[in-house]
Amino acid sequence: MVTASVKPASASRALLWFNLGALTLVMGSAFAVIHSTHACRELYTRLQVLEASQWSLQEDYGRLLLEESAWASHHRVEKVARTELQMSAPDLTRYEVVGH
Repeated sequence: MVTASVKPASASRALLWFNLGALTLVMGSAFAVIHSTHACRELYTRLQVLEASQWSLQEDYGRLLLEESAWASHHRVEKVARTELQMSAPDLTRYEVVGH
């Protein structure tokens, strides 16, 4: 003999609401993962752009340091002082020693 059990309508309705709630949570979690993955990729792209910019600025800074050392070399400063400013070292007879 086969007996069929009939579930009450409230139990199947509760199971339906539970399944809908679980589905909503799973879908929300999936969208959160998609959003965080997209944000991570955008930030990584931005990081790569900033790193490329940093390398360019580092190269410029290195060139500027080299140029500054060339312009500030002792030989060049002395040459500019003598030729363009008509400066010369004073005679030893014009030196004065000042004491306290």
